[in-house]
Amino acid sequence: MEERWPRIVTTRRPNEVAPNLLDDDAARRRFTWARAREGLDGLPGGGWNIAHEAVFRHARTQGKKVAVRWLGRHGERLDITYADLAVRVAKFANALNAMGVGEGERVYALLPRVPELYVAALGTLAHRSVFCPMFSAFGPDPIASRIRIGGGRVLVTTPALYDRKVRPVRAQLESLRDVVLVDESWAAAMDMHAGTYAIGPTPANTPALLHFTSGTTGTPKGALHVHEAVLMHHLTGRYALDLHADDVFWCTADPGWVTGTSYGIIAPLVCGLTMIVDESDFDGDRWYEILSRERVSVWYTAPTAIRMLIKAGMEAAKKRDLSSLRFLASVGEPLNPDAVVWSEQAFGRPFHDNWWQTETGGILIANTAAMEIRPGSMGKALPGVEAAIVRRTAKGVEVIDAPDAEGELAIKKGWPSMFVGYWNEPERYEKCFVGGWYLTGDLAKRDADGYFWFVGRADDVIKSAGHLIGPFEVESALLEHPVVAEAGVIGKPDAVAGNIVKAFVALKPGCKSSTELVDELLGWARKRLGTAVAPKELSIVPSLPRTRSGKVLRRLLRARELGLPEGDLSTLESSK
Repeated sequence: MEERWPRIVTTRRPNEVAPNLLDDDAARRRFTWARAREGLDGLPGGGWNIAHEAVFRHARTQGKKVAVRWLGRHGERLDITYADLAVRVAKFANALNAMGVGEGERVYALLPRVPELYVAALGTLAHRSVFCPMFSAFGPDPIASRIRIGGGRVLVTTPALYDRKVRPVRAQLESLRDVVLVDESWAAAMDMHAGTYAIGPTPANTPALLHFTSGTTGTPKGALHVHEAVLMHHLTGRYALDLHADDVFWCTADPGWVTGTSYGIIAPLVCGLTMIVDESDFDGDRWYEILSRERVSVWYTAPTAIRMLIKAGMEAAKKRDLSSLRFLASVGEPLNPDAVVWSEQAFGRPFHDNWWQTETGGILIANTAAMEIRPGSMGKALPGVEAAIVRRTAKGVEVIDAPDAEGELAIKKGWPSMFVGYWNEPERYEKCFVGGWYLTGDLAKRDADGYFWFVGRADDVIKSAGHLIGPFEVESALLEHPVVAEAGVIGKPDAVAGNIVKAFVALKPGCKSSTELVDELLGWARKRLGTAVAPKELSIVPSLPRTRSGKVLRRLLRARELGLPEGDLSTLESSK
C-alpha cells in the first residue's frame, strides 16, 4: 500500500506508566474472556451489573477518591467521590422502586450534562431497568418517536426541556407514566429514599441499555445491550484507551450518543479513575483550559472537535501547559491523517483512531498505546475480537484474505457488548447477521499487517459532527410543512463537521420559491428536529430524482451537488 503519511511510534515520557497492552500477536492469542472476567467483581450470587462494577465496588475500597468532577457552564465545580456517587445512585434506584418501576422497564433521560444525568443512568442500571439517553438538542418529534418505540415508562428531564419539547407531544406518549423533573426540589426528593441499595440478581443477558440509531429509511431503531457489556467496557477502557486507576480522563461526548454512555460514564468508572464532565458545548479556549487546569491525562474526543481546534491554530495549544496528556483518542467518524500529524506537532502526542458502532456497544478496532500508528488507519482488532473483510454472496458471505482488498467490514459474533436486538424488530436484527458474522454496513480494507482502513458507508446514513442522522427522519419533518411536496436529504462534505445535512425540496403547485421560504423551511426543521439533526442548507428544486418504486435517489442528489459523474455512482463515499 502506498503511504502518504509518516508512521508514528508513540514514545513514553519519563516515569510514565507502561501501556496496558503490548502489540504482540502471541499476547493476543493468549487472551481469553475468562481471564478478562477476572478484572471485575461480579455479583455475589453470580451475574454482572454495570452499576455494581462502576460504582458500588469502588465505594467500598476507594470511597474518598473523586469519581466525577463536574464543571458547570457558569464556572461551578463539583467533586463527587465514589462513596458519594454510590449514595446518590442508591437513592435514585430506590426512587424508581417507590414509583413501581420494574426490571426491564425503560427509563429515558433528556438532560444536559449535569450530575443528575449520570446518577439517573447508574441508578437505573442498579435497579435493573433499561436506561435510554436522548440528546437534549433533539426537538419534539425525535423525542416522541424514541419514547414511543421503546415504550418509555419514566422520563427524567428539566422543567424547561419538558415545557419546550415534551409537553407539545405528551398526548402521544401513552406508555409514559412518570416524569421526574431535575429542579430545585431534586435533592429533597432524593433524600426521601435510602442511601443504600441491594442489587437484585442480574444474569449476564439482563437488558441494560437502549441506544437509538438511524437508518436510511423507516423510523429510528433501538439497539438493546445487556449488563454483560460491562466486560467489554472494562477491556476496551484498559486496552483501547489505556486507562489506569490514577488517570484523569475526559470523554467529550454527550451521553445522548453511545460513546458518551459507554466511555463517558461506564468504562472510566469501571476502571476506577477520575473522570471530567463539562456541561458546556465546544469552546476551544475552554477546552484547553480544562485540559491544562485539570491535568487531564487521557482525552477521548471527536474528529469534528479536532478539526475545529486545528482551524483555531496551533498557538492556542502551545501557550497552555498540556504536559499531563499522555494518550489522545478519537471516535465518531474517520480521523483524517493530517489531524494525526497535527496533534503530534501540537501536543507531542498523536490522536489514536478507533472504530465501533452503536450496535457493537464498545470499541472493537483500535490503535492502542503500544502500537505504531499509521495515520488514516482505524487500527487492529482488539483481543477477543475477530474482524474480517467480506463480500456478500448468494450463499452467505465470503472472507476476503487478500491484503488491501475492499469489502464489507464484518465481526464474528460473540463479543460481550454485541447488541442483542433492535427493539421490537427481530427481522431487522436478523438481517444484520450472515453465517455467524455481524455485517457492519461499513466498507473497509485490511493491509498485510492487520491494520484496517475505512473506505465508506454502504448506505446513506449521514454522520455530522459525530451524530448519526437518518435522511428519512429529516425528510419526514420537512414534508409536514404545508408547501413541501417532496424532500430529499444528503450529507454534504464539510471541513469541520465532516458532513452537514443538506436538504432538497420540491414545492406544491402554486407555491413560489424565495429566500424567505428557504429560511422558513430551515427554521421549521430546526424547531421539530433540533439543531443537531436539522439541515444546515436547503435548496428548492423543481423535482427530485426517484427510483421506479418511489425512493428518492439520494446518491444522485449528492453526485449533482458535488459535481460528480451521475452515471458512475461507485465513486461516491459517505461517512463512517
